[in-house]
Amino acid sequence: MNEDSDDIEESAAPLIEHLTELRNRLIRSVVAFAICMICAFTVASPIFNFLANPIVNILKMNGQSPDLIFTGLQQGFMVNIRISLFGGFILSFPYISMQMWKFVAPGLYKNEKKAFLPFLVASPLLFLLGAAFSFYIVMPLAFDFFLGFQQQNEDLSDMVGITYLGTINEYLGLTMKFIIAFGLCFQLPVLLTLMGKAGLVSSEALAKSRKYAVVGILVLAAIVTPPDVITQIILFTVVYALYEISVILVKWVEKKKKENLDKDDFINEKSENI
Repeated sequence: MNEDSDDIEESAAPLIEHLTELRNRLIRSVVAFAICMICAFTVASPIFNFLANPIVNILKMNGQSPDLIFTGLQQGFMVNIRISLFGGFILSFPYISMQMWKFVAPGLYKNEKKAFLPFLVASPLLFLLGAAFSFYIVMPLAFDFFLGFQQQNEDLSDMVGITYLGTINEYLGLTMKFIIAFGLCFQLPVLLTLMGKAGLVSSEALAKSRKYAVVGILVLAAIVTPPDVITQIILFTVVYALYEISVILVKWVEKKKKENLDKDDFINEKSENI
Protein backbone atom coordinates (compact mmCIF):
# COMPACT_ATOMS: atom_id res chain seq x y z
CA MET A 1 0.00 0.00 0.00
CA ASN A 2 2.84 2.39 0.86
CA GLU A 3 4.58 1.69 -2.48
CA ASP A 4 1.38 2.47 -4.40
CA SER A 5 0.89 5.73 -2.53
CA ASP A 6 4.53 6.69 -3.17
CA ASP A 7 4.07 6.05 -6.91
CA ILE A 8 0.94 8.21 -6.92
CA GLU A 9 2.73 11.03 -5.10
CA GLU A 10 5.70 10.84 -7.51
CA SER A 11 3.43 10.96 -10.58
CA ALA A 12 1.43 13.81 -9.08
CA ALA A 13 4.54 15.90 -8.39
CA PRO A 14 5.55 16.40 -12.07
CA LEU A 15 1.93 17.18 -12.95
CA ILE A 16 1.78 19.90 -10.29
CA GLU A 17 5.10 21.28 -11.54
CA HIS A 18 3.78 21.40 -15.12
CA LEU A 19 0.56 23.09 -14.00
CA THR A 20 2.55 25.64 -11.99
CA GLU A 21 4.76 26.39 -14.97
CA LEU A 22 1.69 26.67 -17.22
CA ARG A 23 0.10 29.11 -14.77
CA ASN A 24 3.27 31.23 -14.70
CA ARG A 25 3.48 31.26 -18.51
CA LEU A 26 -0.20 32.28 -18.76
CA ILE A 27 0.24 35.05 -16.18
CA ARG A 28 3.25 36.42 -18.08
CA SER A 29 1.29 36.29 -21.34
CA VAL A 30 -1.70 38.11 -19.82
CA VAL A 31 0.56 40.79 -18.31
CA ALA A 32 2.34 41.25 -21.66
CA PHE A 33 -1.02 41.53 -23.43
CA ALA A 34 -2.27 44.09 -20.90
CA ILE A 35 0.89 46.22 -21.27
CA CYS A 36 0.71 46.09 -25.08
CA MET A 37 -3.01 46.89 -24.94
CA ILE A 38 -2.33 50.01 -22.87
CA CYS A 39 0.44 51.05 -25.27
CA ALA A 40 -1.91 50.53 -28.25
CA PHE A 41 -4.65 52.56 -26.53
CA THR A 42 -2.33 55.57 -26.20
CA VAL A 43 -1.82 55.59 -30.00
CA ALA A 44 -5.31 54.40 -30.97
CA SER A 45 -6.02 57.50 -33.08
CA PRO A 46 -2.90 57.14 -35.31
CA ILE A 47 -3.67 53.41 -35.69
CA PHE A 48 -7.23 54.17 -36.77
CA ASN A 49 -5.99 56.83 -39.20
CA PHE A 50 -3.66 54.23 -40.72
CA LEU A 51 -6.46 51.64 -40.96
CA ALA A 52 -8.71 54.24 -42.56
CA ASN A 53 -6.27 54.93 -45.42
CA PRO A 54 -8.03 52.64 -47.97
CA ILE A 55 -11.43 54.32 -47.58
CA VAL A 56 -9.92 57.82 -47.25
CA ASN A 57 -7.96 57.49 -50.50
CA ILE A 58 -11.01 56.28 -52.43
CA LEU A 59 -13.24 59.05 -51.02
CA LYS A 60 -10.65 61.64 -52.02
CA MET A 61 -10.45 60.19 -55.54
CA ASN A 62 -14.25 60.47 -55.77
CA GLY A 63 -14.08 64.11 -54.69
CA GLN A 64 -15.77 63.41 -51.36
CA SER A 65 -14.86 64.53 -47.87
CA PRO A 66 -12.81 61.77 -46.16
CA ASP A 67 -14.89 61.78 -42.99
CA LEU A 68 -16.34 58.99 -40.86
CA ILE A 69 -18.94 59.58 -38.17
CA PHE A 70 -20.15 57.96 -34.97
CA THR A 71 -23.83 57.88 -34.06
CA GLY A 72 -23.58 56.76 -30.43
CA LEU A 73 -22.05 58.80 -27.64
CA GLN A 74 -19.85 55.89 -26.55
CA GLN A 75 -18.82 54.69 -30.02
CA GLY A 76 -15.63 56.77 -30.23
CA PHE A 77 -14.39 55.33 -26.92
CA MET A 78 -15.41 51.76 -27.80
CA VAL A 79 -13.58 51.99 -31.14
CA ASN A 80 -10.41 52.93 -29.26
CA ILE A 81 -10.96 49.95 -26.95
CA ARG A 82 -11.34 47.59 -29.94
CA ILE A 83 -8.19 49.02 -31.51
CA SER A 84 -6.26 48.58 -28.26
CA LEU A 85 -7.43 44.95 -27.96
CA PHE A 86 -6.51 44.21 -31.56
CA GLY A 87 -3.19 46.08 -31.39
CA GLY A 88 -2.35 44.60 -27.99
CA PHE A 89 -2.79 41.08 -29.30
CA ILE A 90 -0.68 41.77 -32.41
CA LEU A 91 2.12 43.37 -30.37
CA SER A 92 2.14 40.71 -27.66
CA PHE A 93 1.77 37.73 -30.02
CA PRO A 94 5.56 37.14 -30.42
CA TYR A 95 6.03 37.10 -26.63
CA ILE A 96 2.98 34.85 -26.11
CA SER A 97 4.28 32.48 -28.80
CA MET A 98 7.67 32.39 -27.07
CA GLN A 99 6.01 31.50 -23.75
CA MET A 100 4.05 28.70 -25.43
CA TRP A 101 7.24 27.44 -27.07
CA LYS A 102 9.17 27.47 -23.77
CA PHE A 103 6.39 25.44 -22.15
CA VAL A 104 6.19 22.85 -24.94
CA ALA A 105 9.87 22.65 -25.99
CA PRO A 106 11.24 20.71 -22.93
CA GLY A 107 8.92 17.80 -23.79
CA LEU A 108 10.18 17.56 -27.37
CA TYR A 109 13.16 15.69 -28.75
CA LYS A 110 15.92 17.61 -30.49
CA ASN A 111 14.79 16.54 -33.97
CA GLU A 112 11.16 17.46 -33.09
CA LYS A 113 12.28 20.94 -32.03
CA LYS A 114 14.09 21.38 -35.33
CA ALA A 115 11.00 20.22 -37.21
CA PHE A 116 8.53 22.43 -35.31
CA LEU A 117 10.54 25.65 -35.08
CA PRO A 118 10.26 26.65 -38.79
CA PHE A 119 6.46 26.43 -38.54
CA LEU A 120 6.50 28.63 -35.44
CA VAL A 121 8.40 31.27 -37.40
CA ALA A 122 6.38 30.86 -40.61
CA SER A 123 2.96 31.20 -38.94
CA PRO A 124 3.18 34.90 -37.87
CA LEU A 125 4.99 35.81 -41.10
CA LEU A 126 2.20 34.28 -43.20
CA PHE A 127 -0.42 36.02 -41.05
CA LEU A 128 1.28 39.36 -41.67
CA LEU A 129 1.53 38.57 -45.38
CA GLY A 130 -2.20 37.78 -45.51
CA ALA A 131 -3.06 40.92 -43.54
CA ALA A 132 -0.92 43.08 -45.84
CA PHE A 133 -2.45 41.48 -48.94
CA SER A 134 -5.92 42.22 -47.58
CA PHE A 135 -5.10 45.80 -46.55
CA TYR A 136 -3.24 46.97 -49.64
CA ILE A 137 -4.94 44.98 -52.42
CA VAL A 138 -8.30 43.50 -51.45
CA MET A 139 -9.77 46.28 -49.30
CA PRO A 140 -9.25 49.11 -51.84
CA LEU A 141 -10.92 46.99 -54.54
CA ALA A 142 -13.82 46.05 -52.25
CA PHE A 143 -14.40 49.59 -50.97
CA ASP A 144 -14.26 51.01 -54.49
CA PHE A 145 -16.90 48.45 -55.49
CA PHE A 146 -19.17 49.35 -52.56
CA LEU A 147 -18.85 53.10 -53.09
CA GLY A 148 -19.82 52.64 -56.74
CA PHE A 149 -23.44 52.37 -55.60
CA GLN A 150 -23.57 56.04 -54.63
CA GLN A 151 -25.53 58.36 -56.88
CA GLN A 152 -25.19 62.12 -57.05
CA ASN A 153 -28.15 64.45 -57.46
CA GLU A 154 -26.33 67.42 -58.98
CA ASP A 155 -29.09 68.80 -61.20
CA LEU A 156 -31.81 68.69 -58.52
CA SER A 157 -33.79 66.13 -60.51
CA ASP A 158 -36.21 63.61 -59.09
CA MET A 159 -33.34 61.12 -58.59
CA VAL A 160 -32.57 60.49 -54.94
CA GLY A 161 -29.00 61.28 -53.94
CA ILE A 162 -27.20 58.44 -52.17
CA THR A 163 -24.00 59.35 -50.30
CA TYR A 164 -21.79 57.21 -48.08
CA LEU A 165 -21.73 58.33 -44.44
CA GLY A 166 -19.80 55.54 -42.78
CA THR A 167 -19.55 55.12 -39.03
CA ILE A 168 -16.17 54.46 -37.42
CA ASN A 169 -17.56 51.38 -35.67
CA GLU A 170 -18.88 49.81 -38.88
CA TYR A 171 -15.71 50.61 -40.83
CA LEU A 172 -13.38 49.25 -38.15
CA GLY A 173 -15.40 46.04 -37.86
CA LEU A 174 -15.26 45.48 -41.62
CA THR A 175 -11.52 46.24 -41.78
CA MET A 176 -10.68 43.87 -38.91
CA LYS A 177 -12.83 41.18 -40.51
CA PHE A 178 -10.85 41.48 -43.74
CA ILE A 179 -7.46 41.44 -41.99
CA ILE A 180 -8.24 38.50 -39.68
CA ALA A 181 -9.92 36.46 -42.42
CA PHE A 182 -7.02 36.76 -44.87
CA GLY A 183 -4.42 36.37 -42.11
CA LEU A 184 -6.01 33.09 -40.97
CA CYS A 185 -6.48 31.82 -44.55
CA PHE A 186 -2.76 32.30 -45.14
CA GLN A 187 -2.14 29.77 -42.32
CA LEU A 188 -3.35 26.94 -44.58
CA PRO A 189 0.16 25.83 -45.74
CA VAL A 190 1.38 25.72 -42.13
CA LEU A 191 -1.64 23.72 -40.95
CA LEU A 192 -1.62 21.16 -43.77
CA THR A 193 2.17 20.74 -43.72
CA LEU A 194 2.11 20.10 -39.97
CA MET A 195 -0.68 17.57 -40.47
CA GLY A 196 1.36 15.94 -43.24
CA LYS A 197 4.40 15.79 -40.98
CA ALA A 198 2.30 14.11 -38.30
CA GLY A 199 0.94 11.62 -40.84
CA LEU A 200 -2.65 12.86 -40.55
CA VAL A 201 -2.90 13.76 -44.25
CA SER A 202 -0.99 12.75 -47.36
CA SER A 203 -0.20 14.61 -50.56
CA GLU A 204 -2.07 11.94 -52.52
CA ALA A 205 -5.22 12.41 -50.42
CA LEU A 206 -4.99 16.19 -50.75
CA ALA A 207 -4.57 15.93 -54.52
CA LYS A 208 -7.61 13.64 -54.81
CA SER A 209 -9.68 16.02 -52.64
CA ARG A 210 -9.26 19.03 -54.92
CA LYS A 211 -12.93 19.16 -55.94
CA TYR A 212 -14.01 19.11 -52.28
CA ALA A 213 -11.41 21.78 -51.50
CA VAL A 214 -12.81 24.00 -54.26
CA VAL A 215 -16.33 23.75 -52.80
CA GLY A 216 -15.05 24.35 -49.26
CA ILE A 217 -13.01 27.38 -50.32
CA LEU A 218 -15.99 28.84 -52.19
CA VAL A 219 -18.16 28.45 -49.08
CA LEU A 220 -15.40 30.00 -46.94
CA ALA A 221 -15.06 32.95 -49.34
CA ALA A 222 -18.83 33.52 -49.22
CA ILE A 223 -18.85 33.50 -45.40
CA VAL A 224 -15.77 35.57 -44.45
CA THR A 225 -15.99 38.26 -47.16
CA PRO A 226 -18.69 40.83 -47.93
CA PRO A 227 -21.24 39.86 -50.60
CA ASP A 228 -19.34 41.14 -53.62
CA VAL A 229 -18.04 38.86 -56.34
CA ILE A 230 -14.67 40.58 -56.75
CA THR A 231 -13.54 40.01 -53.14
CA GLN A 232 -14.82 36.44 -53.15
CA ILE A 233 -12.97 35.62 -56.38
CA ILE A 234 -9.74 37.11 -55.00
CA LEU A 235 -10.03 35.16 -51.74
CA PHE A 236 -10.88 31.95 -53.60
CA THR A 237 -7.91 32.35 -55.98
CA VAL A 238 -5.47 33.06 -53.15
CA VAL A 239 -6.65 30.26 -50.84
CA TYR A 240 -6.75 27.71 -53.66
CA ALA A 241 -3.19 28.70 -54.63
CA LEU A 242 -2.19 28.18 -50.99
CA TYR A 243 -3.88 24.76 -51.09
CA GLU A 244 -1.80 23.75 -54.12
CA ILE A 245 1.34 25.04 -52.37
CA SER A 246 0.37 22.94 -49.34
CA VAL A 247 0.12 19.82 -51.54
CA ILE A 248 3.68 20.47 -52.78
CA LEU A 249 4.96 21.07 -49.23
CA VAL A 250 3.32 17.89 -47.90
CA LYS A 251 4.85 15.93 -50.79
CA TRP A 252 8.26 17.39 -49.91
CA VAL A 253 7.78 16.47 -46.23
CA GLU A 254 6.88 12.90 -47.20
CA LYS A 255 9.98 12.69 -49.41
CA LYS A 256 12.20 13.90 -46.57
CA LYS A 257 10.57 11.49 -44.14
CA LYS A 258 11.17 8.58 -46.53
CA GLU A 259 14.81 9.60 -47.02
CA ASN A 260 15.34 9.69 -43.24
CA LEU A 261 13.73 6.26 -42.83
CA ASP A 262 15.90 4.81 -45.59
CA LYS A 263 18.96 6.37 -43.98
CA ASP A 264 18.09 4.89 -40.56
CA ASP A 265 17.49 1.47 -42.12
CA PHE A 266 20.86 1.66 -43.86
CA ILE A 267 22.65 2.60 -40.62
CA ASN A 268 20.90 -0.19 -38.69
CA GLU A 269 21.74 -2.73 -41.38
CA LYS A 270 25.35 -1.60 -41.44
CA SER A 271 25.66 -1.85 -37.65
CA GLU A 272 24.15 -5.36 -37.69
CA ASN A 273 26.69 -6.50 -40.31
CA ILE A 274 29.51 -5.17 -38.19
